[in-house]
Amino acid sequence: MRFILMVCLSFLISTTTQGKTLVYCSEGSPSSFNPQITTDGTSNNAAAHTVYNTLIGFKYGETLIEPGLAEKWEISKDGLTYKFYLRKNVKFHTTDFFKPTRDFNADDVLFSINRQRVKEHPYYLVSGGTYEYFKAMEMDKLIKEIKKIDDYTVQFVLTKPESPFLANLAMSFASILSSEYGEKLIKANTKEKIDMFPIGTGPFVFKTYSKDSLIRFEANPTYFEGRSKIDKLIFAITPDAHVRFQKLKGNECQFIAEPSPQDIVNLKQDKNLTIMQAPGLNVGYIAFNVKKKPFDNPLVRQAINHAINKKSYINGIYLNQAIIAKGPIPPTMWSYHSTLKDYEYDITKAKELMKKAGLPNGFNTELWTLPVSRPYNPNGKKMGELIQADLSQIGIKVKLISYDWPTYLSKSRTGDHEIIQMGWTGDNGDPDNFLGVLLGCSGVEGGSNLARWCNPTFDKLILDAKKLTARSDREKKYKLAQEIFHNEAPWVPIAHATTFRVFSNKIKNYKIDPFGGDMFNSIDLGE
Repeated sequence: MRFILMVCLSFLISTTTQGKTLVYCSEGSPSSFNPQITTDGTSNNAAAHTVYNTLIGFKYGETLIEPGLAEKWEISKDGLTYKFYLRKNVKFHTTDFFKPTRDFNADDVLFSINRQRVKEHPYYLVSGGTYEYFKAMEMDKLIKEIKKIDDYTVQFVLTKPESPFLANLAMSFASILSSEYGEKLIKANTKEKIDMFPIGTGPFVFKTYSKDSLIRFEANPTYFEGRSKIDKLIFAITPDAHVRFQKLKGNECQFIAEPSPQDIVNLKQDKNLTIMQAPGLNVGYIAFNVKKKPFDNPLVRQAINHAINKKSYINGIYLNQAIIAKGPIPPTMWSYHSTLKDYEYDITKAKELMKKAGLPNGFNTELWTLPVSRPYNPNGKKMGELIQADLSQIGIKVKLISYDWPTYLSKSRTGDHEIIQMGWTGDNGDPDNFLGVLLGCSGVEGGSNLARWCNPTFDKLILDAKKLTARSDREKKYKLAQEIFHNEAPWVPIAHATTFRVFSNKIKNYKIDPFGGDMFNSIDLGE
């Protein structure tokens, strides 16, 4: 099978008669090509960072916001009204399955945002009606009204001031889709195609997807920020990190996602390759489903925190290319609680807590292990085996379970798990993106709070923090929230991993995205 794929890739590269082709060895299959209904980096790379744009953007390689599809905006003194002035002459993609008759305008903004907030919207229930980010950040409660002033002016009215609002609109879930395309699919009674056959305004045009194999894109010739120097972009879906490594060495691909820590040393010795690294704005963790016994008992959760030997994981899995996590926020994020004391590795203490919880002999449980390598966890299977061994010391017998990546994500949102490996890379540089999305009460309904933990005191702190404008005032509340998280222990935070990217020396002008994505529209590919 691998030989066939190698031949296919070689054919694609060798038969490119015009322009430059970049083959990107990605780590998994996208769960959808619509960022409104996904939260994982794999899907964002395959859609949000290629096909779509948002009203607000992030500067390349930075966390600062800049104009996107909105060229400027105004905010009222009370912080409740945002008026966006849209770019003109922005073209939607022309493909084999859709040819637009008009440019991007205000109708597309209303169509895209209202799909996620208005239950009567014709697309609200398409693909299940689950909008994790939108619900977790309570955007449905925050946005009171979206009004079209004219074709190129849109007004958002909020129910309360919200400090991260502009940064939130730069996130992938706020990608702008074509309402004209949506109308065409309604008439054809094929609305579900909007999430798998994407039409956007972004730097690359979607061409084809062969499930679990290849995704093909071509440069958007009318991109408003300028045509990409890459003519053809191919995602070669390669879940095994070592196979990605071999493909890079053999020039079957020029860029690999999520290199294995074990391969980094060998990759550094290859003079034809460039390795970039940066502190990761991420956290890897295991979450307890607190809706299921015995994980509804904080004593059990605290016991497991004491039983996990995190240092051995940093050594054995991350090869010391990570630091131990003691909370949900990475040290690179403002409001990180640096003085919070982590649970020490202490089997005796863990056994005492298990006895106090009425479970001196332990219990049987299941742990879901990540099926793909992620920035926050390069080897889910190996980590599962280490957790299995650690918990056996306090009588907990762990069965390891996994699924393919899209299934893993979809089942985790509905709370089928007991314990689950997961992680997060920040999306907008704001602490609420960790605390609110991953641990807020609204995230339970939205599906992003995998612990399904809803603590009213914690929730009030993070909701109140979003209303404040002074960072120092917000920071106080976020630190108190981290203390509650620590005491209640809905997770075992494992690691904050260093981010690595490895690619051919032919690639120029690439910058590591602080939010963990891969952006290809600004790079060039030399001879």
